[in-house]
Amino acid sequence: MSKKAWIIGGVAVVAVIGATIIGRSLAGAPAKEGETASSGGVITLKVAHTQNYVPYDFVNEKGESDGYEVAVLKAVDEKLANYQFEYTGTSDDDLLIGLESGKYDIGTKGAWYTDERAKKFVIPSEPVGASIIGFTVRKEDEQKYKTIDDFAKNKGKLVPISPQNAQWNVITSYNEKHQDAPIELTAAESFKVADAYAWVLEGRYDAFFDIKLSFEKAVTAEDGPYHQYADKLSWFPYKGIPTYPLIHRDEKGEKFTKEYEKAIKELKEDGTLAKLSQQYFKEDVFSYVDKD
Repeated sequence: MSKKAWIIGGVAVVAVIGATIIGRSLAGAPAKEGETASSGGVITLKVAHTQNYVPYDFVNEKGESDGYEVAVLKAVDEKLANYQFEYTGTSDDDLLIGLESGKYDIGTKGAWYTDERAKKFVIPSEPVGASIIGFTVRKEDEQKYKTIDDFAKNKGKLVPISPQNAQWNVITSYNEKHQDAPIELTAAESFKVADAYAWVLEGRYDAFFDIKLSFEKAVTAEDGPYHQYADKLSWFPYKGIPTYPLIHRDEKGEKFTKEYEKAIKELKEDGTLAKLSQQYFKEDVFSYVDKD
């Protein structure tokens, strides 16, 4: 039985809330804290997520919204009696445009924090997950480059990064903390991933700053588009970059953000986030966060 009141024609039928709770009691299911007939109307939030970013956010074979971040938001929803979420799988462009216009209230796409995003959306203080980033290098250099410090001290050449890319900020932050041995950072416009892998193999550059999931899907996977490089390329981790839900900037969004932050802290403390991470990533992605 639903934990939330049905919304009909935009009017909350409060009696249904009471009926829901009575039904829960008769069925032996406990009502959520704060879920009473006098608790007021339930606020429906429209959640947009990417459709094919497995395992972060995707639409599964049953046509259902799925993925680690979706699962976390569903757990958050279970903790918030006054909210119910409606999920829509969509494109990156529609998610961002719709979130800015108010078509959607929440957007999840494995998003990192950037100043540009923070100007457009509300970004909570507590992340929903993390993205593991590292270096794709030639297999022959595996022993030479085992860590980011090895790469910096050996003056490895990094494939250029666009200053608009969040990865630029990661290397900049590292350089600020390691001014005695910084990584040379070269600005560039966007380019194809295939070019980056080719440049590393050719020796033009020594590494491509790459997300673990991207490397696994593109190179490691047998059906990956660049699997032909699997015996020539290797990848090692640097750190986990927190990922956040993006929230429409208005009064409703600001209020929800506070509720989200409280709920996500509880989910982290009770082990739910680590459990869901193991389920979808086969490892605890948070264990990589804050590593330098």
